[in-house]
Amino acid sequence: MKKHIGILLLTVLFSLCVTLAPTAVSAEEVIKIGATPLPHAEILNVIKDDIAKEGIKLEIIEFTDYVKPNLALDDGEIDANFYQHLPYLESFNASHGTKLASIGAVHVEPLGLYSEKIKAIENLKEKALIAIPSDSVNGGRALLLLQSHGLIKLSDKAGLEATELDIVENSKKLRFKAIEAAQLPRVLPDVDGAIINGNYALEAGLNPTKDALLIEGSESPYVNIVAVREDHKNDKKFEVLIKYLRSEKVAEFILSKYNGGVVPTF
Repeated sequence: MKKHIGILLLTVLFSLCVTLAPTAVSAEEVIKIGATPLPHAEILNVIKDDIAKEGIKLEIIEFTDYVKPNLALDDGEIDANFYQHLPYLESFNASHGTKLASIGAVHVEPLGLYSEKIKAIENLKEKALIAIPSDSVNGGRALLLLQSHGLIKLSDKAGLEATELDIVENSKKLRFKAIEAAQLPRVLPDVDGAIINGNYALEAGLNPTKDALLIEGSESPYVNIVAVREDHKNDKKFEVLIKYLRSEKVAEFILSKYNGGVVPTF
């Protein structure tokens, strides 16, 4: 009888140990990252398999505008986004009360002036209508591009968010129309020129180095970054993400794929 009781107790103890033993399987890390289709989502797809080997699943969620990706990040719908430059992020934080932070710079998409009506900037007529991005940062960036090529002059007090009110010289009496950045390629037939962000130019089938009448140089401060919520910027998984985004593999992809329309900064 004692022998049977002993066996029973051992069986119960073994069952309890098995039940209470911690599982050895750890959950896979996930990064939900928002990106515009070109070039950001394409670049992320280059590293998707590599980062999976580090135990991180990259879920790429595409956006086609410049506001929703930051709102989605702030709301916690996504973990990070990759589509904007630092001046835009800083302006967005200031105007929306968000606390989003950059965890690293990846590339520059040169802003360019495009036209379907003229083939050279010398042919730009007086009172020509130029479409520029409607957001304050990229609108100012467009005016700075025109100033750098001598078409207008801005007040010495004008900063990165310069507006038409900051124009102090305009020899050609150029007129400006502010349009949401994603829509700029579509209005090309209706204006004399449009200053278009690099990603939207690429999506429209434009080649910035061949088709732009004017284009930003390598000194541009508008470097595209990966953004996260400020209280998560030191998360280990984001260190891994940046490591792969700033890899030689990505640099080679950018240089071969976009022919100068996108320029790596690392």
